[in-house]
Amino acid sequence: MLRLLFYLVISGITFLVDYISKKMIVNELDLNEQVRVIGEFFVITSIRNTGAAFSLLENQRVFFLIITIIITIGLVGYMTFLSRKKGRALLLTGLALVLGGALGNFIDRARTGEVVDFLQFTFGSYTFAIFNLADTAICIGVGLIVLDSLLAARAEKQAYVDNAIAASYSEPKQPQE
Repeated sequence: MLRLLFYLVISGITFLVDYISKKMIVNELDLNEQVRVIGEFFVITSIRNTGAAFSLLENQRVFFLIITIIITIGLVGYMTFLSRKKGRALLLTGLALVLGGALGNFIDRARTGEVVDFLQFTFGSYTFAIFNLADTAICIGVGLIVLDSLLAARAEKQAYVDNAIAASYSEPKQPQE
């Protein structure tokens, strides 16, 4: 139970950092106002997004609210199950970040029907979709989940190879007379 609580605290901190950052943007900047942080490369741009991460599926508020509730229930259930086992810290951390980010954007959608986005990066002539810290947490969390899956598959493959090698060195059975 204490282990689950640790990962729920990570989710809570993720949620709070996202919430505070969005509150600062709403209170300090007008809509569409920009503040250059690092030239044209990194600009804080106050916008509102009615879609998912990176403006996908705009104006689907009810859909996103329902999906987020389902995902939240699933994540908490799966985190509860995993926290009872040893290991899987990488996976649990990833799930915690996804949960915190999902809840951060959920609160925005539930309250106002739109999400506050403000992080804008430009690479040469390409401007990446403006996003927020919740989106960042979700992306990092998914990356950790994928990394955990790759490492688990590698460990499983290594265990299979080790068992095969060990079996090949076992004493051969004597033929029966």
